[in-house]
Amino acid sequence: MIESFDESIGLQTSHMNRRMLRFLNHSLEWYDITLEQWVVLSKLAEEEEITQKMLSVKTEKDPASILRILDILEKKELIERRQNAGDRRASSLYITARGRALKDEVIPYIENRFKEIVEGISEQEITTYLKVLHRIDLNLVDLLNKQKG
Repeated sequence: MIESFDESIGLQTSHMNRRMLRFLNHSLEWYDITLEQWVVLSKLAEEEEITQKMLSVKTEKDPASILRILDILEKKELIERRQNAGDRRASSLYITARGRALKDEVIPYIENRFKEIVEGISEQEITTYLKVLHRIDLNLVDLLNKQKG
């Protein structure tokens, strides 16, 4: 029987999340990119053209964090900004050829790292885990919406 949901779910999830982030960040050092930068770059690669605001929504990162990450990615020549044709106040973001090459190299590497993470766990267990995570996420969305309104 579970004695404390805070310790069994909250604490364990928090510990695992920090450990996974540390592992993935360390894994990506070879590519000179952080996990946060990778998330933004991979989302940007899914779009032909996207605004900073829309990228912020898609990555669930606040605008200040996105701006900082985009500045770094631009310095590394992985992305470029161009004036948005529809709104002169906004810029559109594009992944560069160098950014696409990095994405193409990192995707299989990250997939293999995740295979290592779930080693020894059956496909059925992973499916159940994902269903539970999805249900918890839906509950959190409902609870957050109730807090707002």
